[in-house]
Parts: sequence; C-alpha cells; structure tokens
Amino acid sequence: MPDGTVTLPRRVWCAGEGVEDSDDVVVESPVALVYNGVSHAVMMATPMDLEDLALGFSLSEGILRDSDQLLDLQVATREQGVEVAMQITGEPFAALKHRRRQLTGRSGCGLCGVESLEQAVYPPHSVSAEVQTTHEAIQAALDGLAATQELKRRTGGVHAAAWCSAQGDILLVREDVGRHNALDKLLGALALRASDSGFILLTSRIGYEMVAKAAACNVALLAAVSAPTSLAVAQAQQAGMSLVGFVQRGRQVIYCGEHRVR
Repeated sequence: MPDGTVTLPRRVWCAGEGVEDSDDVVVESPVALVYNGVSHAVMMATPMDLEDLALGFSLSEGILRDSDQLLDLQVATREQGVEVAMQITGEPFAALKHRRRQLTGRSGCGLCGVESLEQAVYPPHSVSAEVQTTHEAIQAALDGLAATQELKRRTGGVHAAAWCSAQGDILLVREDVGRHNALDKLLGALALRASDSGFILLTSRIGYEMVAKAAACNVALLAAVSAPTSLAVAQAQQAGMSLVGFVQRGRQVIYCGEHRVR
C-alpha cells in the first residue's frame, strides 16, 4: 500500500448488466503520532506522505514552533496500523506533557479535554504573510487542480490541499481521506521547502479548525471549493487572513481579506 491504495474485486451494475472487475480503493488506516515515546494522537488517514502529516500536524496544532524542533522521525508499520515516532526537543515536549495532564478524556465529549466554552475556541495566530493575487489566478488554480489529484483520479475518495502561486500555478499537492490530514500534509511539506508567496486551495468546506491550522503556519489566503462556516469566517477575520469560498467555474466568494484579491 505504498501509494495509498489497495486493489479489490467488485461487481458493477450498469444499465441492467452486471460486470465483475477490480477497483483501486483508497486506504484508510489508524496512524499514531508518538512524541519521545509517548503516544499523543491517533487519526484515520491515508498512509502516504506521513512524514509531512506528522510535521504539519505538529506545527498546525502548536506542538512545535518550527521544523528545527523535530530531531528525528521514523515511520513503522504495525499489525493494527502505522506508527510515526518523533523525537522532539525538550521545550516543546515539556509543554506537550503539561497539555496532556490537562486532558480529562471523558467519553462522549465533543472536544476532549475541554471543560468550558471559553476553552472550546482559542484565538488564532495572527498572519504576517502577504500575497497579492487575482480572481483569474484563483480560477486558474481551480482549473489545474484535477490534473494534480492522482489519488482522486484512481479512487474518487479523497480530499486535496494545494499550494498555489500568486499567479495560480499549482506548486504542491497533498491528498488524504481526511480534509484535515490533507491540509496538515501540505503544511508539513511546505515547512521543509523555501516557497514564494501564494495561497492554499482546498477541495473541502472550511471549518474553523482549517483556518486555525493555516493561520498557525502563517498562510495569508485560504480558498476552498465549498462553503466556510460562520466561525471559520470569524477566525479568519481575527487572524487577518483572506478567506475565499465556493471557488467554482466562473464564480467565487470573498468572505474577508478582499484586499489580497484584485
């Protein structure tokens, strides 16, 4: 499963006829993120680009301040799933242990470890990055996105997050069954690359947590093919981020930060 798919037999019914063949199906697997020997999170993800996922999650969730705090990373396949073991420096690990002591882990909670409404939504990071783009560039990125989604072409079952230049060229794409994972994979990959100013295009809706992750990694403009939530718009406004939703052929909607789109 190195490419994130598995081939399975199937029976297709079409126009009254049944045909047996095979199909590439996207892999969904438990992935455990372990810091200095302590398991912190388990998520369901597509087991590819896991180094990017681990780094991106660590940065977007505020566990690491920058990639230099990650000393080593090893990916190991286990019987039950995949383990990503990271060694991080002392300061962020001490903060992570303190954070873990605050988690109550009550069953049935919507936000585990959160005990009050005040803790449910934290203020986003302020964005200092800048980009100047155009409506035409965002449309160009949309037009070029499908050709870069190899896993989507093969399986039809994944989300994508794409880093686009200010001119609308797609420079980097990551895919996963989970929209959060796709974004974290992209953010992790970007952290290890020198990149010019640009924006992120998502194939999903935009929830507040997607804005929070992007803001934590200093993304100036977040665009998506679907809708934002009200809290996502509020978070983007607070972060100083530009938010563009409903990016479709010939149409897109700017919810905040319109000064970055000419």
